[in-house]
Amino acid sequence: MLPSAEAAKLYQTNYVRNSRVIGLLWAIFTILFGIVNVTIFSQPYWIGDGVDTPQAGYFGLFHYCVGDGHSRDLVCQGSFTEFSAIPSGAFKAASFFIGMSMMLVVTCIGCFSLFFLLSTSTVYKICGWMQAASGNTLSLKMLSAPTPCCPRWTLILLLLSSPELFLSMHLLKSIP
Repeated sequence: MLPSAEAAKLYQTNYVRNSRVIGLLWAIFTILFGIVNVTIFSQPYWIGDGVDTPQAGYFGLFHYCVGDGHSRDLVCQGSFTEFSAIPSGAFKAASFFIGMSMMLVVTCIGCFSLFFLLSTSTVYKICGWMQAASGNTLSLKMLSAPTPCCPRWTLILLLLSSPELFLSMHLLKSIP
């Protein structure tokens, strides 16, 4: 049997090594999630045409493209800066929640620079709460969006938001 001092040192060494690996994985997944979140916010491919639709087109939260039915050319309109021009209240709410989620994730990525100034557990707690809030806003988005006919990004977002929320909450509970 190991003396208690050696066992404690071995436990601490393993704990520090494992926490660094988990922290690195968390940072990588947060950056990837941020990239996906910014892409989802800015792209108009939320709901699109299907095989049986009479007219080509697709739309996103605030940007939509519609074809004339005769050619493959699409006319696109809409901008997030024209928030009042978004035709549906559900899409206004979804735009707000996705935008809030995107800003939280981007701010969380920026907060990784706090590792140089603050303790590791403090940075993990700050980033964890931001990610938990981001996951909650994504979940609220799923409740506010109208039922799509041919979903594209919506299902990917749903699949990403739930694990993000649960992972952040689990990591927050495990930080001393």
